[in-house]
Amino acid sequence: MKKLFLLFLTLPCLFLYSQNQNIKLASDIWPPFSNVEGEKGFALELVKEALLRGGIQMELTITGFDPVMEGIIDGTYQGSPTLWKTEDRENYLLYSEPYLENRLILVGRKGSDVSAKSLSELKDKRIAIISGYAYGSSVYTNLDVILIPGKSDQGNLEKLLTFKADYMLVDELLISYLLTYQLNDIRKFLEIGKEAFLVQPLHFAILKDIPDAQKIIDGFNNNIIKMMSDGTYNKILELNWIQSDVDGDGVLELVLHGDSAGKNAPASYYKLMTETAMTKSNDRYYINGEIYNGWQVVPAKYKTDIIKAANMNNSPSSGLKLKF
Repeated sequence: MKKLFLLFLTLPCLFLYSQNQNIKLASDIWPPFSNVEGEKGFALELVKEALLRGGIQMELTITGFDPVMEGIIDGTYQGSPTLWKTEDRENYLLYSEPYLENRLILVGRKGSDVSAKSLSELKDKRIAIISGYAYGSSVYTNLDVILIPGKSDQGNLEKLLTFKADYMLVDELLISYLLTYQLNDIRKFLEIGKEAFLVQPLHFAILKDIPDAQKIIDGFNNNIIKMMSDGTYNKILELNWIQSDVDGDGVLELVLHGDSAGKNAPASYYKLMTETAMTKSNDRYYINGEIYNGWQVVPAKYKTDIIKAANMNNSPSSGLKLKF
C-alpha cells in the first residue's frame, strides 16, 4: 500500500517532466540580437523566455551563419531563434510572427546632414559598418560609397569621432540605449537619422517536420503577445518605454516597465515593430494593466523620476553603452 501511495505521488512529477521538450536551435553572432555566452543577446533572451512559458527548453549553439543554415538543412539543428524570412526557407521552415526588427539608422558627427534615406544619397562618403553583420545585400548595392568594416559599434564610433569615417550604420535598438542612458553624449557629439535604411523583421523558425511544429509556433506567438504587455519586453531590453499594440485593437500604445513613468511624457521610446497598418499613437499609455488616453490623465503617482525609481544609475547591465 505504501509503495502504491508513493507511485501516485511520483506520477504528477513524471507527467510534468514529460511535458518539457528540448529543441536544438542555432544562431550566428549578431549583436545586439544574438551573441556568445556571457554577452547580451536580446533576441535570444526573448525567444528563450517565450519558449520556457510553453514548457520548451532551448538548446542553443552559436556558430557562423552558413553553419547555422547547413545544420538546419541536414537536421543537426531544429531551427533558429533569429532568422529573416525568405521564400526558399519557407519551403522547409515554419516561421513565427515577427517579434523584433533589425533597423539600421544613419549616424554622423554633430552638425552632419543625416537626412539621407539611402546610400545612393551619400556618394563618396565613408560609411563605417560591422564586418560580417547581416545587413542584407541591399546595403551593398551602391558602389559610390566607401564601406569601412569594423569589429564593433565602439570601434566604428571611434572612427567617426576621429574623422576616419563620415558616418556609421547603427541598429536602432542601440540608438534607443544612447537616447535613454547617454542623452548628453548624443547631444554633444552625434546626429541621428530619423529613418531606417533597412528594416528586416526577426522570426523564430523551426523545421516543419519536427513533432508538434505548428503547436510550438502557435504557443510561441501567444507568449510573445503576453510578454509585450506584461513588462517582460521592457525588462529584457532594459528600456523604460516600448511601443506595441498590447490590446490587439490596431492602435499602438507606449508600454511602461514598472510604475515610474517620469515627470514628463516620454521623449523617446523603442518601437517593437514599424507596422504601417497600425494606427500610430504616441499619446496612449499602458501602465500596470491600464490604458490611459493622454499624458494628462496618467495618475500623478506614476509621474516619478525614472532613473532613480528604477535604480538604474544611468547604466544598463547589457554593456551597450558607448565610450565617447
